[in-house]
Amino acid sequence: MAKNLVIVESPAKVKTIKKYLGSDYEVLASQGHVRDLPKSSLGIDVDNDFEPKYIAIRGKGSLINSLRKAAKNADKIYLATDPDREGEAISWHLYETLKLQDKKVYRITFNEITKTAIKNSLKNPREIDMNLVNAQQTRRILDRLVGYTISPLLWAKVKRGLSAGRVQSVAVRIICDRENEINDFIPEEYWNLDVDLSVKGSKKPITAAYYGKNHKKCELKSKKDVDEVLKGIDGKKYIVTDTKVTSRLKNPPLPFTTSTLQQEASKTLGFAPSKTMRIAQQLYEGVDIKGRGTVALISYLRTDSTRISDDAKAMAATYIANTFGKDYLSGGSAAQKSGKIQDAHEAIRPTDVNNTPESLASLLARDQFRLYQLIWKRFVASQMAKAKSETVAITVTAGDYDFKASASKVIFEGYRCIYVSSDEEKLEKNTILSKIEKDDELKFEGYNSEQHFTQAPPHYTEASLIKTLEELGIGRPSTYAPTITTIMARRYIVKENKNLYVSEMGQVVNNIMVEEFPSIVDVNFTVYMEALLDKIEEGTVEYKTVVSNFYPDLAEAVEAAKKKLDRVKVADEVSDEICDKCGRNMVIKYGPHGKFLACPGFPECKNTKPFVEKINIKCPKCGKELAIRRTKKGRVFYGCEGYPECEYTLWQKPINKNCPKCGDLLISKGAKYVCASPECDYSETKKSKQSAN
Repeated sequence: MAKNLVIVESPAKVKTIKKYLGSDYEVLASQGHVRDLPKSSLGIDVDNDFEPKYIAIRGKGSLINSLRKAAKNADKIYLATDPDREGEAISWHLYETLKLQDKKVYRITFNEITKTAIKNSLKNPREIDMNLVNAQQTRRILDRLVGYTISPLLWAKVKRGLSAGRVQSVAVRIICDRENEINDFIPEEYWNLDVDLSVKGSKKPITAAYYGKNHKKCELKSKKDVDEVLKGIDGKKYIVTDTKVTSRLKNPPLPFTTSTLQQEASKTLGFAPSKTMRIAQQLYEGVDIKGRGTVALISYLRTDSTRISDDAKAMAATYIANTFGKDYLSGGSAAQKSGKIQDAHEAIRPTDVNNTPESLASLLARDQFRLYQLIWKRFVASQMAKAKSETVAITVTAGDYDFKASASKVIFEGYRCIYVSSDEEKLEKNTILSKIEKDDELKFEGYNSEQHFTQAPPHYTEASLIKTLEELGIGRPSTYAPTITTIMARRYIVKENKNLYVSEMGQVVNNIMVEEFPSIVDVNFTVYMEALLDKIEEGTVEYKTVVSNFYPDLAEAVEAAKKKLDRVKVADEVSDEICDKCGRNMVIKYGPHGKFLACPGFPECKNTKPFVEKINIKCPKCGKELAIRRTKKGRVFYGCEGYPECEYTLWQKPINKNCPKCGDLLISKGAKYVCASPECDYSETKKSKQSAN
């Protein structure tokens, strides 16, 4: 029997950590939280100093018993849950649930699942940090108070199944406010005027844009303004009145935080934040590498720090010098991200920079590869030299009117040789503007004028919403993706072509929240609450003081809203499906197990049908289409729309390709596509991945 017990969160970590620690250590997983507030009641004694009532999570009884048995036989117990508030809280819940008060218990954390990091954590154990625990408890209690007091009100006044949340309601309001801005926006007319000018000795003309009159910037508001300029420059000489050459140094990007990774993965890879976090978790926990076993590829994925350890910097410097040359080494440390950060963490980075994306291409699934490549390139770029560019700007004057042209070219690529972010400008390799000198005369070749109208602010995307939430200080690294997932699952927000739109239901709920609970959806108030959570973490504010100050106003507002609000009816979404009993168009309803179709003639017509969400892949058994279905517990599977006549089902999502050996569909598994049939052994290697940049 091992003398030491290490408890981690995820079962995926167990094998790797056990390999590093050896036979003296038993490694077990808690599989996340082992206890929580009850689902069936508020779980907070508001009359007894807001004491939370935790219970063991249903279905985890046998797991808790096995952990208790292992803990009883161990001399030392190391709680190695994730290095954040949530992980600290899980360690505390384990301590209480397993009754470890009389045992030698140590809290250890590591930022990456590597042998060095784990061994170092054992050399530096500590006690459970109750300030971190209380910060997490406060967030959980506040969210429970908001959700369990306001949600029943929404059920009574709007529709069952709705929910309100302390952070999710603010996110919905932010999107609603943007929708209102867009709807209220009044476009204003403006014009562009460009002239094409030929340069002596060059076959390609340059284009200069109208700037203003007599060296003062002046906008063109109408066709009349354009005609006036055209009249003023007619027959005039085009003389270069100013040239300016400037050099610019562009700092390398900071390595990824949770927020910036989610944003960039959304922009460049098209990943939803929840997908980014799911794949990043896989990379953090490790993948199987032939000859090396399970290897963790990235550091901890929930972080708002841009700090990099000295060891990681040294490893990157060696790689850069050997691969690109010493000129490409950074001259100094990259700037740190400002604001409140958990600096005990590092930025998201590869655990070993020598694990290049190319070396792992055949070992990773396509999306794993693409995300790892993004993380790897961003980290290496962050440790490289600045890029240097040269911008040439000229002013050309014709009569009283000025036109400007500019172009940039690369002098030294620096970090840009490996990574260019989605929002960085593309630079030309060369430009003819550098050959133009002051007092040169250019020849007029033609003009182009175009009418435009000012544009309303853009709709939020998942990436831009995360950026806004972070900039405002709402939420923390672990909350961005779940917040967006929740408001979309509640159907308050819908996504079309990457843009987020407010549904009718979302608008109704937001109006109620803004009218009846203005402080809950007030951005500044939510930011203030986040600051209080930080102070609890620092130990300067008592957590129950925050809760006791928050609850009375909430309770009073709920009681007032119960008396004031009338019932609100939200129209159901009409489908193309015709009711086969009465001929009406059926509507989409939402039940405990997802969507279903119902006749709008209820109660006269009580006809219902399952809602079939097709995936455009034919059933290999009968030729009908496969559809997304869910079990009674909500697990997704893929089944034939012809059920129950055809019972073809798959647990893994298939690809639109049949097995050449038996005719069944192929499914994705690691670096291969394999036949879905358990009786068939056909497999094929996926095509090599292309660079994401």
